[in-house]
This record gives sequence, C-alpha cells and structure tokens, in this order.
Amino acid sequence: MIKWMLTGGLVPPMLLLCGVFFIIYLRGYPFRAPRTMLCSMRSSGHGAGISPFRAVTEALAGTLGVGNIVGVANAIAVGGAGAVFWMWISALLAMILKYAEILLAVAHRRERLDGTRVGGAAYYIKDHFFSRGEVRMGIFLSAAFASLMILDALSMGCVIQVRAVTSAAESVAHLPEWAVALFLILITLPPLIRGRRGISALTEYLVPIMTGGYILLSVAVLLLRRDTVGEAFSSIFSSAFSPESAAGGVLGFLTSRALRVGTMRGLLSNEAGCGTSPTAHACANAKDPASQGVWGIFEVLVDTVLLCTLTALVILVSYSEVELLGFDGVRMAISAYSSVLGGASELFFAVAIFCFGYATLLCWGGYGLESVSFLTKRTKWRVLYILCFGVCIFVGALSDPRAVWGISDFAIAALTTLNLSVLFSMRREVREHTLAWRNGKHIL
Repeated sequence: MIKWMLTGGLVPPMLLLCGVFFIIYLRGYPFRAPRTMLCSMRSSGHGAGISPFRAVTEALAGTLGVGNIVGVANAIAVGGAGAVFWMWISALLAMILKYAEILLAVAHRRERLDGTRVGGAAYYIKDHFFSRGEVRMGIFLSAAFASLMILDALSMGCVIQVRAVTSAAESVAHLPEWAVALFLILITLPPLIRGRRGISALTEYLVPIMTGGYILLSVAVLLLRRDTVGEAFSSIFSSAFSPESAAGGVLGFLTSRALRVGTMRGLLSNEAGCGTSPTAHACANAKDPASQGVWGIFEVLVDTVLLCTLTALVILVSYSEVELLGFDGVRMAISAYSSVLGGASELFFAVAIFCFGYATLLCWGGYGLESVSFLTKRTKWRVLYILCFGVCIFVGALSDPRAVWGISDFAIAALTTLNLSVLFSMRREVREHTLAWRNGKHIL
C-alpha cells in the first residue's frame, strides 16, 4: 500500500477531483468565453521574453510523444471504442488544471536583468508560503519541488526517452546504440548550454513539423478508409457508457504519457497538475496571466483531443486486422498504419519516435536547468547538471531503464501531490485573475 501511494496511486483521483472543483469554482470560465479565448491566443504579447506561441511549443515538446500512440492503443484494447469518449471527458478536466497552474506561474514569474522572464511552480509555491508568513516552509517546499524536477529530468526526461529512441533506431535502421547516444549528445547539449532561448528556438520549429507530419499520415489513413470512419465514430458513442469502456478510457487517458513524460507508467496525462509545463509558459511575454493560461488549454487540446483522437480512429478503422495485437500497444498502432500505408510507415514511426524523444530531451533538459538556477546562482552547478545530463543520455542508450521508472514514478507523484495542494490553496488568486481577464482588465 505504501509503495502504491509513493508511486502515484492516489494521483489520478486527485486530478479528477481537482479538475471538477476548478470548473465549478471558476463558474465554467474560461470555457464560457470562447471569443475572448481566441482573442487572447491571437495576441502577440509585449515586452521582453519569448512569444506565447513559442512558449507553448516548448511545453508541447515535453508532452507530445509515443505515448499518444501507445496510450490510445491500450485504452481501446482494455475498454473498446467507447474508451475514446472518456478520454475526451478526462481531457476537459486536464485543461482547467493546466490553465490554473500556468496562470499562477505567469503571475509569480521573475524578470532578469536582461529583461527575460523566468518562473514556474517552484516560484509560486515559495511566494504563497511567504505571503502567509511561513518562510521556512516556503523555502523547503519550493526547494523540494525544484529538486524533484531535476530528478525527473534526469530519469524520465532523459534516460527513458533515450532508451525509446535508441531502441527504435536499432530495430529499424540497425544503428548501434552508442552511436545514437553520441549523436543525441551532440545535438542536445549545445542548446542546453545556450539556455532557454536555444531550446525554445528549436522547439518552435520542431514541434509543428513533427505534429504536422503525424497528422498528415493519420489523415492519409482515414482518407483511404473513409468508408469506415463514420462507423468508427458511431462505435465510440454507442459503447461509451459501458463499464468496460469507461474504465478503459480513464486508463488510456491516464497512461497516455507513460513513455514521454514518465507519469507513473500509466497514471497521469498531459502533465496537468504536475507543475512542470508552467516552467516553459512563465517565460512568455503574455499580456496577463489568464491569457497565457488559455494556451495551456490549447496544449491539452492538441496533445490529447487532436492527436489521440486521430490515433484512435486509425486503429478503429482497421480494428479487425489489429485486434489480436492489443497486448502490445506499439505493435497494434504500427500495424494499424502499415496495414493501410504499407511497410514504409514503419520507418516513419522510427523517425517520429526520434523527433518526439529529442523534443522531450530538449524540453526536460531545460526544465532541469531552470530548477538548478532556482536552487543556486552558481554557474558551476549549471555546468555540472549539463554534464550529468550528457552522462544520462549514454546510460539511457546502453542500459535497461526499468529501474529508472521507479525513480520517475516517485518524483512525478510527489510533484503532482505538492502542486495540486498549492493550486487548491491559491484558488482565490486563480479566480481573481480569471474574472479580471473576463472583464478585460489585465493584472500583472
């Protein structure tokens, strides 16, 4: 029981309950104001810092990945087509949590001497306890959060991602694992040395390209099987309310990040509530906190609603051909594509896994680097972290990452528990900024 709790067994119900609470507490906003949401996303921001769009592409780099494929396949295998419907419902709850934590990160960010912004969950945790006069508690909990971010960056964000990339490269292209690791080091460490600007500059182009490529491939399958798309949608709704589908949908939603964000190997999705993505969003030159929070809703929309739905439809239109592979989510998904597009699609999947894994390496490498900067301003610790990250790339390529999953599970469970507790405690501030945004009043 203790091990189950330490590795995140209580996190999924906590996420669901907090999501329902915030939707009710905020009276349905910002969902009740779709026009204002669109206007906020069209805004280019102001002042120094990266653009709101660049911030969201960096955050998406840490959330998109092979989990969009594996998690959906597992959901359908467990709960049938109706599982997809419950993934959509779960995404709605994830959106409001992502909105709230990004809002707080922007509201409590710092501005450096060069005009750039920095922030994240560690900052608003510290500010929250300082405002209550609990200085020691604020220092301890914020430092603990930053330390857990570093731990998760080195384990899930590096070792586990590299293992997926090298395995795909070895199985498809027969490339030696050490060579893939060396190549990853050469293209990952320089952007980390440059800092957040180097990371965001790469992800601004990499994320749209890899997402667009996956969408095009999925649409191609659906066009070739267009006669069965209507039947696939019908099966989603007709079987959505069976107990098996509900269980499978929640499972698929909660496990859709198992290989890309290390969220308890099947217990979280979208990093909503974990307090990780706010690190990227806090750097944006948004006009007000709620406007950037809206981009968090877009992030979940792309990650879960769009990409996971496309994956689900591709599997469902070929379900009779891949049903027997339900025990292996990767093979099930690959077979669903290759049965329509041919064997060449397997090469695309290897490339996709490489792109997804590399983007996650960049994003989580940046998260860890910002956490080091939060703990200390000494340059030697930043250099040491970058060197450790390089070593972990080799470890991920040449070793079995199963032992690392336990470390990642504990770190992400602790991050989520701490962050959700603070989100609930800071609920009034979230509502204040939301109402000001609704009324057109900027608070920064």
